[in-house]
Amino acid sequence: MTVQVLRSADREAVAWKNGGGVTREIAAYPPNAGMADFDWRISLAEVERDGPFSAFPGVDRILTMAEGAGMELTVGGERRLVDQRYVPYDFPGDIATDCRLLDRRVVNFNVMYRRGRTAARVAVLRGNLNVAVPPGGTVVIVALDGTASFEGVTLGRYDAVVTASPGALLAGGHTAVVTLTVG
Repeated sequence: MTVQVLRSADREAVAWKNGGGVTREIAAYPPNAGMADFDWRISLAEVERDGPFSAFPGVDRILTMAEGAGMELTVGGERRLVDQRYVPYDFPGDIATDCRLLDRRVVNFNVMYRRGRTAARVAVLRGNLNVAVPPGGTVVIVALDGTASFEGVTLGRYDAVVTASPGALLAGGHTAVVTLTVG
């Protein structure tokens, strides 16, 4: 079994072009892909003030709030209240999206994937799970609060594992399981 462990402490904060926050990339495919050529990208984003989200042509997004009181997103003119932690919200990344914070900063767990090349599913859970990996697929597991353990690897808050092999997950806190498939 191959399990790549990605520790939160090893991630670099990258400031947004608009100054509204920072992003810490967890994993991307292909490795070292830039913003224009990733098939999928998973990150944590600290949103520090109101403002527009960057547009990503041909990309779909799944956002899960991990910290904060929430935000109101306006996606293509439609308002969406994002005020519950650990609930995934999906929306197209190429439609104009604006954010208004409900209080102070939030931290979002983000999954972006290129439409037509990759499909993604995000589940946030606690407890035990036998993680299945679809043929040719990848699973990324991220502890969002508390700890989690996957096949003997202990994860602290925001630590992650990337695997192409099934295994046993014990999630002591809220843990994101991202299933990525080609196609």
